[in-house]
Amino acid sequence: MPPTSPKKHGGEQQPDTNSGQKSQRSKAARVSDDAADKKTRRLKDAEISFPIVYGTISFWLGKKASEFNSHKWTVYVRSATNEDLSVIIKRAVFQLHPSFNNPTRVVESAPFELSESGWGEFEIAITLFFHNDVCDKQLDLYHQLKLYPEDDNGPQSTKKPVVVETYDEIVFSEPTEAFFLRVQNHPAAFVPRLPAGLNLPLPGPIEHVNEKKRGDTKDHPLSQWFMNFSEADELLKLAAARQQVQAHIVKLRRQLSMIDGLPQQSKTASGDLVARVTWPTCAKQRRRSPSHPTTTEIALF
Repeated sequence: MPPTSPKKHGGEQQPDTNSGQKSQRSKAARVSDDAADKKTRRLKDAEISFPIVYGTISFWLGKKASEFNSHKWTVYVRSATNEDLSVIIKRAVFQLHPSFNNPTRVVESAPFELSESGWGEFEIAITLFFHNDVCDKQLDLYHQLKLYPEDDNGPQSTKKPVVVETYDEIVFSEPTEAFFLRVQNHPAAFVPRLPAGLNLPLPGPIEHVNEKKRGDTKDHPLSQWFMNFSEADELLKLAAARQQVQAHIVKLRRQLSMIDGLPQQSKTASGDLVARVTWPTCAKQRRRSPSHPTTTEIALF
């Protein structure tokens, strides 16, 4: 019987599996290295910011009010555009007055808020903790709970709450590439500038959160009382300031035309008339600062 051909059994035709495994291992190693580089590589001269609002809304209990329980209130941290802040915030810790049961309250998911009731005003400390790829430092905020309107002589209302909010911006300077790619297209993020010549890969799609787990505050029960810190509101303020400046210029021109026929005129060395225009304060405000906010910059070093 003739010997069995090794080709039919594939004895000499088997692929070099060792070579293929080495190639796959090398490719996997390169992918792993690239991912590690993105997590640590920082984008020099880049910034990404998240406009936020934190504050309280308090309601008088009316006939249900008692000496030690006169108001119900909610303290919160929200996006200035009411988007989901859980894209950067891992948890929020609210430190209440020591008289409350369990005064240290931890909120692990958005919306980052808590509700209570009581009779006294006090300062609430708010600590924000970020996801690992965002920042390893915490951010401390402080807010004064207000239960009574500024006009103490005015009547209290169970329908109109006392609202106190503070606008701020959390700015991340020189973020890691992985973090930047993850959040740059998120609606809560604002990218004021990118370094010239910076080439980044296209970001992945924004994750769609289950409707039952939405962390935004667009349909929040208290949203009708939220203050407006939108770009549109700021543009209206700038437009009003521009109109004031234009009216001031027209007034100056009229005054100049009235004194044009006088024998002596105030002239510069070159003979040109001098017109001084004083710009209103609101025209000098920062573009994204509707009500004199502060900007919190987190150093990632």
